[in-house]
Amino acid sequence: MKRFLNRLLPKSWRSDIVIIPVIRLHGTIMPGGGQFRPSLSLASTAGPIERAFSFDAPVVAISINSPGGSPVQSRLIFRRIRDLATEKNKKVLVFVEDVAASGGYMIAIAGDEIFADPSSIVGSIGVVSASFGFPELLKKIGVERRVHTAGQNKAVLDPFKPEKKEDIERLKALQLDVHETFIDLVKDRRGPKLKDDPDLFTGLFWTGKKGMELGLVDALGDMRSVLKTRFGPKTQLKLITGPRGLFGRFGWFGSSRGGFSAPDIAAAAASGAIDAAEERALWARFGL
Repeated sequence: MKRFLNRLLPKSWRSDIVIIPVIRLHGTIMPGGGQFRPSLSLASTAGPIERAFSFDAPVVAISINSPGGSPVQSRLIFRRIRDLATEKNKKVLVFVEDVAASGGYMIAIAGDEIFADPSSIVGSIGVVSASFGFPELLKKIGVERRVHTAGQNKAVLDPFKPEKKEDIERLKALQLDVHETFIDLVKDRRGPKLKDDPDLFTGLFWTGKKGMELGLVDALGDMRSVLKTRFGPKTQLKLITGPRGLFGRFGWFGSSRGGFSAPDIAAAAASGAIDAAEERALWARFGL
């Protein structure tokens, strides 16, 4: 509406300032998340995404910096962006910072155009599952573990038992299903832009420069430079943020009704430490 009214004014009165809403999708992609270590999920991103698309702006810009995580949450975020882009008839420009890999790249392909730094990491179109096994640990410390199930497959991939071939095959079949969904999504969104490269869907990842050659990104560039070149030097970027975190909402000592008990804070801190370890492992896959 503002742009329409602006066009009705005499040319000398018109404002040539364009405000572009910006969404920052930075971090690992996991359901839930914690007060101390928030993660990307549909629940945590839906609000900012909705607000960004409510702006009277020619495009919505998205900054992505994510090594991936949950394929389900990645696809839900992707779907919400595309649904709103269609509903509001707006183009989406995605800008990759350090990494848009695995689930991070799945979200990136929600963009009508993808820009990256030459040294960004993009790709990793694959599925990974990682865990630990401790089949001899309990025996060494003299502990007997008792597991009772109804259903012969309720305790598959138990970390305290040796791996079974049939369990691994079942997990592999699940991974292949998820991988196929990912591949279909990339082909649907990038289509003829993709080069015919045998390594494209093997889980390998590349720099932004090589990713452009492969058709994974459209161009090299940073958000501010690209948007000011496209919409004029007076273009302004408006960061759309979500709710503030634990201390932003309640203060350092908890000023909400009832406050926080020491066990609450300790539990949140412990959960944050576990989340941080998982996040560190995801980033480390890309040398970061």
